[in-house]
Amino acid sequence: MEKIPGLARSHPNIAALLLGAASAFGFQPFHLWPLGLAAIGAFGWLAWQSPSWKRALLAGWLFGVAHFTVTDNWIATAFTYQAEMPAVFGWAAVPLLALYLAVWPAFATCAAWLVARKGNLPNFALAFGAIWIAAEWLRSWVFSGYSWGPFSMMLLGPWDRPGLGMVLPFTGSYALSGLAASLAILLAYLVQARRFVVLALSSGAIVAMVYLPAGAGREGTVPLTLVQPNLGQDEINDASRFEEQFQRIARLSVPLASQSQRLVLWPESAVPDYLRDGYPQRYYTQMTAAGDPAFARARIAQVIGADSLLLTGVVDLEIATVDGREKAVGAYNTVTSIDPQGQLGERYAKAHLVPYGEYLPMRGLLEPLGLTRLVAGTLDFIPGPGPQSQKLGDFGRAGVQICYEIVFSGEVVDRTNRPDYIFNPSNDGWFGLWGPPQHLAQARMRAAEEGLPVLRSTTTGISAVIDARGVVREHIGRNVAGRIDTLVPPAHAPTPFARFGHLLTLAWGIGLLALSLVAMRGLGGYRANDT
Repeated sequence: MEKIPGLARSHPNIAALLLGAASAFGFQPFHLWPLGLAAIGAFGWLAWQSPSWKRALLAGWLFGVAHFTVTDNWIATAFTYQAEMPAVFGWAAVPLLALYLAVWPAFATCAAWLVARKGNLPNFALAFGAIWIAAEWLRSWVFSGYSWGPFSMMLLGPWDRPGLGMVLPFTGSYALSGLAASLAILLAYLVQARRFVVLALSSGAIVAMVYLPAGAGREGTVPLTLVQPNLGQDEINDASRFEEQFQRIARLSVPLASQSQRLVLWPESAVPDYLRDGYPQRYYTQMTAAGDPAFARARIAQVIGADSLLLTGVVDLEIATVDGREKAVGAYNTVTSIDPQGQLGERYAKAHLVPYGEYLPMRGLLEPLGLTRLVAGTLDFIPGPGPQSQKLGDFGRAGVQICYEIVFSGEVVDRTNRPDYIFNPSNDGWFGLWGPPQHLAQARMRAAEEGLPVLRSTTTGISAVIDARGVVREHIGRNVAGRIDTLVPPAHAPTPFARFGHLLTLAWGIGLLALSLVAMRGLGGYRANDT
């Protein structure tokens, strides 16, 4: 069997690091998906040649360290918007996080090597894809989960085309990631076997599917105004600018002359006021000049106009009596509806909170060491109960996923009360250059998986109307203020993934693993390193 050449043979650890870094450029904003697939395929070839399971484990871990360090570089930007710790800590935090996240590529690589060590490269490709599915699923929930950046994200087409995301309704993102990994390594096998005609035909088919036109989508019936106020992270917590910020978002929200009934969407962090009654007066006073939640609700209602309904991000407080005095002991990151009379409707509270952003894990241990949250305030946020659908009358049923929640495949919809669309308000001002396009890509994946449109209103961009195919119908770019006036795209019938969730993910993983094992039985004990 021909060995891998050059650097990979003489310095496999360096090669693993370089391939991990290169694979990250398959993701947005660069979206060099051919480079990403080539890097994954070359890494699979390298890992298959490992002389022992320990070397395979190390190769997978080094690949993961470089891959996640590059992919998640946007996290470092968050440290520039807080005053408690030096911003340079962000550039240490990213690789430190990657040291943990790399456990999952290490697990997948080592397990695939053990399963397919007596097989050839195609056997390894199938085993690696199967176990990669399990690794991404585990990464999504172990230690509260971090599912940002599945391999499948690089297979999306341009914004106006679904790409290989067209198969997400039948696979889900984790299974498609495993299929992508298997495909990449099988392409590397075609290179290694010098089957260049098959390689050219296969590559041409993949390119065609990635850029296949979406065609015209169906039109909806619910009028929509989606607002992006461009509230920069450096100003969003500045109380001296709260009034100017409100006037900015209000000007973008007034109805057009042709509009009457409509759904208005504002982002996370859009309203600094506490809108619910019953808090001690000092909390209202510090947020509004009038110090009156009824006044705050009334002027919002006046902005949206008659016959309309607003969904907006807002912070609610948890009040308790401590030492004989009422005080806030926690907060909720919520979305609530406001009608033209200024009345609040159902509340959705964010369930999947961001560690170190919305709460400080192990606060009693870490706070004395000087660690704090990366957002203003000392109150930890309290998680909500999970996906819920809000009944909005003529505006249908809205599922809500706030910011980061949208990246968790299979966890974004109340399956007992399926919504007509998902509202994904977000504050992406933390996310630097790489984060917003990656965030949008993952929202597109949820739309395709569930067969539901996703409506993204963000503070600084990228805001978008995404139809149930994962196609971006309209968007507002980064760092501009704007609005989108359109119709909410219609939902599709529940997809196989919407019906079966991660049982479908499991089925794909078992299927790939079975193919690998069955194929190896036909090899009669062929060993990977035999020549």
